[in-house]
Amino acid sequence: MNELTRQPATLQEVADAAGVHRSTASRALNPEKAHLIGQDVVERVQAAAHRIGYQRDVLAAGLRTKRSRLIGVVVPDMANLVFAPILSAIETVLAKNGYSVLIANAGADVEQQIRIVDQLIAHRVEGIVLATAQQEDPVLTRCLEARVPAVLVNRAEAVARASTVISDDINGMRLAVEHLVSLGHSRIGHIAGPRHLSTGFLRRQGFQQAMVAADLDAGAVAVASAYSRNAGQAAAAELLDNHHDLTAVATANDLLALGLYLEIRARGLHCPEDLSVVGHNDMPMIDMVDPPLTTIHIHHGDMGRQAAELLLKQIGKPDAAPIVQVIEPELVLRGSTTAPRGNP
Repeated sequence: MNELTRQPATLQEVADAAGVHRSTASRALNPEKAHLIGQDVVERVQAAAHRIGYQRDVLAAGLRTKRSRLIGVVVPDMANLVFAPILSAIETVLAKNGYSVLIANAGADVEQQIRIVDQLIAHRVEGIVLATAQQEDPVLTRCLEARVPAVLVNRAEAVARASTVISDDINGMRLAVEHLVSLGHSRIGHIAGPRHLSTGFLRRQGFQQAMVAADLDAGAVAVASAYSRNAGQAAAAELLDNHHDLTAVATANDLLALGLYLEIRARGLHCPEDLSVVGHNDMPMIDMVDPPLTTIHIHHGDMGRQAAELLLKQIGKPDAAPIVQVIEPELVLRGSTTAPRGNP
């Protein structure tokens, strides 16, 4: 019998190949029940299943149990490398618990985000991770109305209605400003993220608090329309046009910092000699730009792992109170910051 006509391997064939009862083979191949039998038996059954090409029919199992074993993850921009470690960690945790992940690239349009969430709900996902949240988020409202467990990651609401995992954005910006002050900078600007996003709002708040604490003027701020390089360059042009004496800029996002790099070069200036720059996120490969970007490192992998774990808890206890987990960031020193001209 050739490969095209051969029937799929059955669970009984797996049990026979592993030398166990059919019910034992079923438990060994079910992530929810594998812990009920010995690890050596689980490994033997899984090896037998792989050897004979057995694939567990998740759809059929879902019909029996009325569970899809699917989780939706909604991100605003798949091209933003920040989300890669978050998604990887989410998938790893959920796969170990027998779930598959549907990833949706939703963009910044709220109506589009709601349509995508509606599609995920129609696919009977058991929970949703939202990396798109606004401070008062209508997408989360849709999840709550549909009674679908939801967790926010990387961004938060002003008042937590769902469990959330975020970085300490205020402290992160404090680290950025304190680093620049330690180098001798006193004329420091800020390119802020969009106001309706918690990261934009909180990082701007952190900048202002740190500048006041250092007894410096916190008024040199331009707000980017989006977290993108183009929006960063536009905001950088506004900032530098309005504040000619700046020697350093702390940005709310690495992509905004890259936009600032473009504007610095367009004006015939140099980083860090003419303008020191600090980013925020430490997204993959940001150390490979010229000059390598000093930035605030956010533990995105930890954020994704904790978000997945919180969602699993929410699925198990739907009425549990929301939990907000805040992860501390770190300053990463690279080549984009130095003392201002004239300072030793």
